[in-house]
Amino acid sequence: MKPGLILQHGPTSPPGLFGEWAQSRDVPVEVCRTFADGALDNGGTPDVGGRAFVCCLGSKHSPLDRDVPVVAETLALVAQAVERDLPVLGLCYGGQVLADVLGGVVEPALEAELGWYTVESDDPNLVPAGPWLEWHYQRFTLPPGARELARSAAGVQAFTSGPHLGTQFHPESTIEIVKQWANSDRERLELLGVTDAEARLEAGRELADTARAHAFQLFDGFWERAQRAERRDQ
Repeated sequence: MKPGLILQHGPTSPPGLFGEWAQSRDVPVEVCRTFADGALDNGGTPDVGGRAFVCCLGSKHSPLDRDVPVVAETLALVAQAVERDLPVLGLCYGGQVLADVLGGVVEPALEAELGWYTVESDDPNLVPAGPWLEWHYQRFTLPPGARELARSAAGVQAFTSGPHLGTQFHPESTIEIVKQWANSDRERLELLGVTDAEARLEAGRELADTARAHAFQLFDGFWERAQRAERRDQ
């Protein structure tokens, strides 16, 4: 079985529940730690050939930070995967990268989504309504020709385009992971007047098991799409 490629863009943004899902489903994956292995354009660019899929995780950067080498190279790698019809799973920043590559627009969100949210889903079998953890200050528009699967008042929350799936929320993350982001974002949160970040996260403690089950459901759906795409190519 071909391995999937996971792009991890920071020490506090691990594969999390996606890694647990892959292990439970015996799906082989390789993790490229772009922040530790060197900028992708500095000799660390992995080959997308021979992969089952590419999963692009969250990042402190934005796809708009094109002057940051690792961002430019991530965009190029995802574009290469899309050109080859290699399934891409984009999660939050990864969803923004995927949307950007497909012709969507990444822009500041009118209001940051920080904490637990439910979404309006057109396909609850693939994208349950939630609860989902969110932690983002930007949003993306629906790429041309893509199918919007879910939305919130802030904008598009999930879409598919061919074998690709992008989300604005973080199905892979846990409360413990996002608490680290809240801690590193203290100054930014203060400027936004957000003083209850940790309380927002803890408010969903009883939702964690449901969120995990929904995440596995979403990952299963993506994996089925990836396998169909591979069978078509054989």
